[in-house]
Amino acid sequence: MSKKALYVLGIAITIILGTYLYLKFCCNCNEKTPTDDTPKTASTAVQELNFVPFELNGSGIEYRTNDNFKFLKNSAILIMPVSDSIITGIQKLKTFLASNPKQQVTITGYALSDEKNTTSFESLGLARANDVKNYFVSEGLTEKQFITKGEIIDNWKTSADTLLGPAAYTFGTIDSTAVTNDEWSALKDKINADPLLLHFNTNQSSQTLSSVEKQKVADIIKYTENVKDAVVLAVGHSDNVGNRDSNIVLGQKRAEFSKSYLSKNGIDQTRIETQSKGPDEPIGDNNTSEGKASNRRTVITIK
Repeated sequence: MSKKALYVLGIAITIILGTYLYLKFCCNCNEKTPTDDTPKTASTAVQELNFVPFELNGSGIEYRTNDNFKFLKNSAILIMPVSDSIITGIQKLKTFLASNPKQQVTITGYALSDEKNTTSFESLGLARANDVKNYFVSEGLTEKQFITKGEIIDNWKTSADTLLGPAAYTFGTIDSTAVTNDEWSALKDKINADPLLLHFNTNQSSQTLSSVEKQKVADIIKYTENVKDAVVLAVGHSDNVGNRDSNIVLGQKRAEFSKSYLSKNGIDQTRIETQSKGPDEPIGDNNTSEGKASNRRTVITIK
């Protein structure tokens, strides 16, 4: 082989060997080795935790959207407005329930164990379920096709101070024999034998109810939900300070205030009747401050 051929062959071998060594040892030299400080892209599964879907799944109905009702922490009031996709689901539910009058939906509301319940309901979860039910009713659905429950849990999906969709919906059939008329009559007797009293000071109702008072409100709500012709009676009273006519007006204002209060806590205001007795039926001694305070009240019973 000539010198020229050997020279060309040597060049070729050098190029091939150099390319091989570069590819093997140097082509990744500029890439950074991942460390614990390297930002990581959130997986699809993690991103999905930001959604709690609004789901209606029963025999004959199926609807799902990633949007949902929202509640501020420690609050039982729905954040408004709700999205169009939820309204679409509610309209589908309305059509379904109208076509299936024996169907019933149980709304279970959830609350975190560290939330404060300032409602008249026995739990914040139950209060939330009731507010969802009231919204359904305001959209034209039938109240008797809903029952409400509440649960306390340790964790739920949140965004800052907002709970995302803390409610679930279970479909079943209305059991018309579950409670007899005698049992509802017994509940009415219980309510009227020891009625709910809301006391007043300078035209304001007490917003902080005891556990016993909350249970009385819950009993009234339960009765009105199951006895559809039931009427709640709120009678306003006053002490004897001032003239009788003024106190009759004041008693009526207290009855109307109590009606508004009960309505906000789940009782349809069209089913609450108001009256005033003014100073005519005292339960305390108007010669003492304690007696006057006990006389400034509204008495809530089932008519």
